Amino acid sequence: MRMFFLIVFSSVTFCSFAQVNDPAFNLMLKTLLKHDVPEISVKDAVTRYNATFLDAREKAEYDVSHIHGARYVGYNDFDSTRMRGIRKDFPVIVYCSVGYRSEKITEKLQREGFTDIHNLYGGIFEWVNEGYKVYDDSGKVTDKVHAYDHAWGIWLKKGEKVY
Repeated sequence: MRMFFLIVFSSVTFCSFAQVNDPAFNLMLKTLLKHDVPEISVKDAVTRYNATFLDAREKAEYDVSHIHGARYVGYNDFDSTRMRGIRKDFPVIVYCSVGYRSEKITEKLQREGFTDIHNLYGGIFEWVNEGYKVYDDSGKVTDKVHAYDHAWGIWLKKGEKVY
């Protein structure tokens, strides 16, 4: 049993997205996500200035705060017509709270022919946890982040949680 925990800890610590500071959060992501789409870390995403960010949360979550310039595409009401004007070979980064819903939307968009598309590993929670800004529905910087619910909100370490 001790060896099992050592292996799990090592894989969490040395995985390709080791910059996720909370080992428990990283372990949760490693088990929650299928990892069958390209993933991008927050640190790498912030350097992709020409990428289009897509928010795969619900509209109420997006309205509280989102990554600057992100386009709302939704999850339960996802409609690919919201992708109008985005070339299928253009860099796209999809995010949600932690990466589960955005992974599903990334899969759909890959099937529709998007070729340079990534799921943001850790989602908007990791974005905020790493100290990057988010914006409200009027375009102003805000500390508020929709934490989805109290169970998922435990992973948001910075910002003001909104439910």
